Parts: sequence; C-alpha cells; structure tokens
Amino acid sequence: MFELKAGAHASKREHYEELARQARGLLAGERDLIANAANFSALVFHSLPGLNWAGFYLYDGNELVVGPFQGKPACVRIALGRGVCGTAAQSRQTQLVRDVNAFDGHIACDAASQSEIVVPLVKADGALLGVWDVDSPLLARFDEDDRAGMEALCRVFMDSLAAA
Repeated sequence: MFELKAGAHASKREHYEELARQARGLLAGERDLIANAANFSALVFHSLPGLNWAGFYLYDGNELVVGPFQGKPACVRIALGRGVCGTAAQSRQTQLVRDVNAFDGHIACDAASQSEIVVPLVKADGALLGVWDVDSPLLARFDEDDRAGMEALCRVFMDSLAAA
C-alpha cells in the first residue's frame, strides 16, 4: 500500500526529489494511462503547497481534452496554440507563467488562478500525449526550481507508461 509522506525539506529541490521517489513507487508496475494520471495528480496536488489545480490535458489528435485532475471543474477542450496549455502543447516547451493575467490569451478556467506551469508530455517516438498543468491562486508561485521539479516528475510519469 502506498503512503503519502509529508515532511520538512531543506530546499524545494529536495522536496521534488522526494516527490519523484514517491511517484516512482506509486506508479511502479502499472502502465494504464488513466490510473497513473489519476494517482499522479492526487500525489502532486496533496504534496505541494499553494496549488488549486493539478492535472492532465490529453491530446486526442485534434485538441487537448481534460483528463484526470485534482481541483475544481476545468475547461474541457483547449485548442493547440490557445492559452498556456495549448501553447505548451504546440511549442513542446514548458510554460512557466508567474502572472496569468499578463499571458496573452490566457484561458481562465478558475478565476482564482494567478500563476501556472504547464509541461508538455511527449512520447519517445515524438508524438504528443498531452500536457501536465498546475495552477496556483498565488501570484509568482512557480519558479525555475518548480520548472526543473515538474519536468522531472513528468519524466517519471512518462517512464511509468513505457515500463513493463
């Protein structure tokens, strides 16, 4: 049985390293996309402070469609190139937005969100799986340590889908 471990960390980097270890354990041996996405969302949402949404938008070959998440109900469909999620999906680059109100074309699914980080999820063959999206009601909640940590967590997630 998996147990969520909370604790004091000397740094944000160490917190993400511990979270990655927990994610590896939680996802070990399971390859189902929905099961892993649901558990991954819950793990991150309940482990990091200052979040109001954490979840997936999955690419259906045409647009992004909301997948497993934690938080309030969300926008269901997002076009590639639209908003922070669509921009991350189209550019295949992590989008770190300290102030969503300053992001041209931001889609406000929850008016309380003030900052956001979105990591594109790309399969080994280069195909887009979707994006990992995390929102916060705090302005400038995310920084470069979060970018590195979220990207590392997403590698753990993607590796879980490919593992035997």
